[in-house]
Amino acid sequence: MPGKEVLPDTLKRSPEKAKRTWAKTHDSAVEQYGEGERAHRTAYGALKHSFEKVDDHWEPKDHPGPSDPQDAQRGAPAREHPKETFGGVDYYGHTKVELLGRARRLGIRGRSKMSKEELARAIARRQ
Repeated sequence: MPGKEVLPDTLKRSPEKAKRTWAKTHDSAVEQYGEGERAHRTAYGALKHSFEKVDDHWEPKDHPGPSDPQDAQRGAPAREHPKETFGGVDYYGHTKVELLGRARRLGIRGRSKMSKEELARAIARRQ
């Protein structure tokens, strides 16, 4: 099934470049691995390299690169030993101060005592 037909809702509200990135990667992964979870994971991996989830959509990142510990892994280690994804929040691309500001805008309570990891998790849950 073409990637454009199975776009997740958050991508339907995102820029065209994000949609194209996800769909092209998904289609290529389906050819290689078949339809299913692995194709979706591959498409999200490519998307998270250049975009981050903000509220209910994806926005371009200031600097392309891995967003989180899972995105930094490749191949068998990524499948066999999954790491935290922080729900699309660009953990590596933001400082703790930037995440604090975002948490403030989202009204997350207790944010001043949270670590960077806790802030990323709280933002991901609130989005």
